[in-house]
Amino acid sequence: MPADPKSTLKSYIDARREALISKVEGLSEREARLPRTPTGTNLLGIIKHVTGVEAVYLGSTFDRPFPEPEALISDEVFEVDPQADWYATEDETLEGIIGLYRRVIAHGNETIDALPPDAIGHVPHWGGEEVTLHQMLVHLFADLAGHGGQADILREEIDGAVGWRKAGDNVPSEYDWSAYVAKLTKIANKF
Repeated sequence: MPADPKSTLKSYIDARREALISKVEGLSEREARLPRTPTGTNLLGIIKHVTGVEAVYLGSTFDRPFPEPEALISDEVFEVDPQADWYATEDETLEGIIGLYRRVIAHGNETIDALPPDAIGHVPHWGGEEVTLHQMLVHLFADLAGHGGQADILREEIDGAVGWRKAGDNVPSEYDWSAYVAKLTKIANKF
């Protein structure tokens, strides 16, 4: 584990990014896109959303715009469809969105490496609010952790795959899950 705070945050952020990407690995285009909640949340949409968020938080916020603005959702598209960053269009692919996210990650990591933690930036969609790089790294980690939790639950619903990055890496692999669920149900039914 790195000793300095910025490197520590970066390593945790990188781990959350990879965990999130792992939630679509092995899925078909259909499975990755299919809405899983009443509000349409889907795995590929989560990744598309964090792609745009990171491009802003570690890009334009610090006057380091992502070098492929045409690959991101424009303000004009958001005006027409405020959910445009939460789903893949027919023209987009799983591979293409993951590739774009990896390029956004590389650009964001360049920003992290280039700036000190107290570097000042302004978040455009927060009314230009002044922030430090440290604040944005903490905010980004919290954002990725929340979306990672969403993705973890959605993936489990698809095919039972659980774990931080792969099956069994942070949950017991040899466990009687149906007995466990039955036990919890029995407790809940007492109320």
